[in-house]
Parts: sequence; C-alpha cells; structure tokens
Amino acid sequence: MTVKLDNALERLARDPSASLDLAEVALLLARDESPFLDVDAHLCELDAMAREVKPYMHGHLAHQVQGLCRYLFHEMGFRANQRDYYDPRNSYFNMVLERRLGIPITLSAVTIAVGTRAGLTLAGIGLPGHFIVKATDPRQEILIDPFGGGRILSHGDCENLVRQATGLDFESASLSLEAIPLGLIIQRMLNNLRAIYLKTQDWTRSIRTLERLRQLKPQDVVVRRDLGLCQVRLGQPGKAVDHLRGYLAEAADAEDTEAIQATLRHAEATLAQWN
Repeated sequence: MTVKLDNALERLARDPSASLDLAEVALLLARDESPFLDVDAHLCELDAMAREVKPYMHGHLAHQVQGLCRYLFHEMGFRANQRDYYDPRNSYFNMVLERRLGIPITLSAVTIAVGTRAGLTLAGIGLPGHFIVKATDPRQEILIDPFGGGRILSHGDCENLVRQATGLDFESASLSLEAIPLGLIIQRMLNNLRAIYLKTQDWTRSIRTLERLRQLKPQDVVVRRDLGLCQVRLGQPGKAVDHLRGYLAEAADAEDTEAIQATLRHAEATLAQWN
C-alpha cells in the first residue's frame, strides 16, 4: 500500500484531481468501519477481475464497454440494492465488492476500478441525484449506468434519470456531463454516509464521517456546524464549542443562527457545570 488515508485526503483537499487510485482511497475510507480490512487483498481482487474481463473486451469502444458490463453485471452479479438503498453497507467499497450490492456511486466506482485496470479510460459523472460513468477514446464517448445494470445511456436518458431522482428538469449537455475529479467523488461518498447516519441519529458514525469530510473541505462551515451539533448530542460539549463558534463567526446571516446560538449556550453552560 503506497498511501495513507490522512495523506490522501490532505492531497485531495489541495488538489481534487490528485493522481490517486479511486479504489484504494475508497477502501482506506472503509477501514473506518472495518478496521481490520485488508486493503491490499481487495486491490489484488480488482486486478484479478481486470485480467478476467480482458477476453470480454475486443473491438471498438462500444464492444469493450459492453464486454465490461456483461462481465460485471451478469457474470459477477453486481447489482443495484433497490430494496434497501440507504443501507450504509452500500456506501462502503469493500462491502460492495463482497455483497455485489451497491448504489450508483459505489457501483460506478467498481466499474471505474475494474475497467481502468483493464485498459479503458473511464471517469465518474455526478448527475444531480444519480451517478454514472463515461468511457472515452479519441473518437467517441459512451455513458454507462452501473446502477441500471450497465445500461448504455443517451443524453435524453440522463435527463430522465435526473428527473426521476430529483423531480427537476435537467439539460444534458457537454458541460453537465463533464467528469468530476476524485476529490469530489470521495466527498459524494462521504455525504451519502453523512445523510444516512444523521437520519438514524448515529452520532458516533456521523462525527467520524464529518471529520473525514472536514479533512477534504476544511473551510466548509456547514460541516463544522453539523460536527458541533453531533458532538453536543453525543455529550461532548467541549469539542463542540469551537465548531459552533466557528460556524456562527463565518455564517452570521444564516437562517439557523438563533438555533445554533441556543445550542452553543447550552454547550457552554454544560461545560461550566462540569468545571
């Protein structure tokens, strides 16, 4: 293993396009939940998949993409977890590899990890409410929906996917279908976990996830606010005070200022009682 997670996140905070391996960073993140995870073993598994998929990939780009998708979504059985979309296991890369179940971004990450190792040029596309993959060569580009079992997408299909996911109109154009850098992919993975853990009031995991997000986005005052609120709810007012004060200093005109001020006063009062 050539990279440590803290170093990787610091690099991505400085340069979201830093040259790091998506699969390796995603596996390192998964160690927060599975401390004994063997990252190298999973990377070797991806290398083996890339070797296995090679016979499926012949001819021009469309045939290569079809071969990759046939291998991943039919032979290997990767599929969308429609039944339990918000299961946090769908967001941890090692568990997606083990269970063959995932959500759009993690199934896209599997597609990118295996396809890139097999020689394709692949990138993630962050649509509103959905995540897809783009394959390119000097002559063309092909859009893939891993959550849809590797379906090839037209621009109109992308517009429909966004409409179904968000209820909003979306104009599919070259700008809106640009690849997003690794740093933003990792942010999006973490934001999925953040939403799940906040909804279930799992304050310990929420704090852990927010601290990772803060490494990627140290200037994000909303992350500081949420971190402080979670620490209050977990009974850690001493840790919360600086984050809440920092949020109020940077977001003085925010709509939730009064509520955050009240939470800060409560945290400060609790600290005063302890002292």
